[in-house]
Amino acid sequence: MQISDLKLLKESEDKVEFKEAKSSYSYNGKRRSILGYTVALANENGGHLVLGIGDNHPHEVVGSNAFLDKGKLEQDIYRDLGIRVKTQEFFESSKRVLAITIPSRPIGKPLYFDDVPLMRVGEELKRMSDEMYLSIIQEQEPDFSEKICEAINVNDLDKDAIEKMKASYSRKQRNPSFLHLSTDQVLSDLKLMVDNKINYAGLILLGKSDVIKKYLPQSKTIWEYRSKISQIPFDSREEIIDPLFIAIDKIWKLINQPGLNKKHPIQQGAYIFDIMDFNEEVIREAMLNAIAHRDYTITSESVIKQFPNQISIINPGGFPKGVTIENLLTVSSTPRSRLMTEILEKTGLVERSGQGVDKIFSIMLSEGKAEPDYSASDMFQVSLDLKTEVQDKAFHIFIKNYQESDKEPKMGVEQIITLCKIRNGIFQHLKPSIVSQLENIGLIKKASRHTNKYVLRDDYYELIEEESKIGKRYLVSEISTISLSLQNGSLKIGELEDTLSSQLNRNQIKYLLNKLIEDDILTKAGSASGTRYQLLDSYTDLRGDLLIAHIIADLKRKYNTN
Repeated sequence: MQISDLKLLKESEDKVEFKEAKSSYSYNGKRRSILGYTVALANENGGHLVLGIGDNHPHEVVGSNAFLDKGKLEQDIYRDLGIRVKTQEFFESSKRVLAITIPSRPIGKPLYFDDVPLMRVGEELKRMSDEMYLSIIQEQEPDFSEKICEAINVNDLDKDAIEKMKASYSRKQRNPSFLHLSTDQVLSDLKLMVDNKINYAGLILLGKSDVIKKYLPQSKTIWEYRSKISQIPFDSREEIIDPLFIAIDKIWKLINQPGLNKKHPIQQGAYIFDIMDFNEEVIREAMLNAIAHRDYTITSESVIKQFPNQISIINPGGFPKGVTIENLLTVSSTPRSRLMTEILEKTGLVERSGQGVDKIFSIMLSEGKAEPDYSASDMFQVSLDLKTEVQDKAFHIFIKNYQESDKEPKMGVEQIITLCKIRNGIFQHLKPSIVSQLENIGLIKKASRHTNKYVLRDDYYELIEEESKIGKRYLVSEISTISLSLQNGSLKIGELEDTLSSQLNRNQIKYLLNKLIEDDILTKAGSASGTRYQLLDSYTDLRGDLLIAHIIADLKRKYNTN
């Protein structure tokens, strides 16, 4: 677009607003401001705000010095409204024009400025009329997956993907005869083919890679691995542009590579079991949820960013209509790709609609990890961060013991979240019915007779105490301190004393070193003041939490086994 094109635009028909703004223009001080017009134009399904051109016909270029740092303006608007605008500068005889292109609001969601949904009325910005407001909130997102992809036919579908879908459907529905149906019959029964035409659900789920790349390239998934969150260049990158019934396994294999998905050994008594950095059920559910709910009209890909301590899954399009971060676990939503979601449910790839997020929360919290984090989401993308750190091993064992017992009822996401809140001392907004249920099954009790505050059952706190000790010989905190100090090489006792002076004295350090040598964790070389201590060779390639976990697990096998 050039200045000549801008001059031809009409304010009402072309959704454009011209402002002279010769020296400056209000950013947010009143309705008639950058933020006010951004909201109003977004509510009109998008448009342009142009500074430096008069609003009377013929539109004259007067030039504007407002918002010379257009990059900062874009950042500020995104910060304040969550809207990604695009800015362009044009010049006519050295007179500067700034054009701000504003995208449409999401379907079914009016935008607000100072808690008021705005619309343009002549030269004014007014509260949106009831008629316009109702028309917006009653909008329904069309089912993109149901739309026919006119250019393809059955020959453009991947035979292996079709067989996988048939096998999954047959297994989930307990219908062996489904395996013997013809491809045309299967596609017709599942509504992937209508009047011999394949829809986009069929393309996404079953299309050959080259066909997907040609007709829906944004449906690919990009996986990137970085060794640090702050790192910009990736260490490894793959593009997955396969039919979903094949792609989901490829995605999991990338995430689950040796060295990228580590084990956390957890011990309870004589038994040791592992928690993985990335739980397969969680990852598959999160990925399929992202693919089913993403907006395919946006020409951006789903992106997975994997790091040693977290994974981020980002998909284009905000939350579906009616869904927010606050009501994510309580509201019943309608997926954007309803047909595709229905097939994923029928084939057992995802939970029943609306329960996928519940499953992600349940597993993450039950493993003693942090709550899934959607805080980086906005109107134009959903971003999910999953942390790997097992923050509370005792809580994981506490939940596991109950869920694997013969006691009923088993806990769902609401019960587990309530337990987490009580564990953390949060008592506001707890559901009385859930609290009562947890009390009845003996997982919580009142902190005292005359209070409405609760604590978890005693065995949780006993588990915490148990986790802090290794037999009668060591404290976990001391082992962690010594291990981390020696992870980069050998040290003398004086060097250890300098490093650990705020935590351990010389006698404590000396005692621990001798005991750890006896227990084949450390070795020493040299004599007298030249003695150097280092980890046994079997630990030298380990670092951080992984190193600590292995050493503690080895010691617990020896001292916590009765």
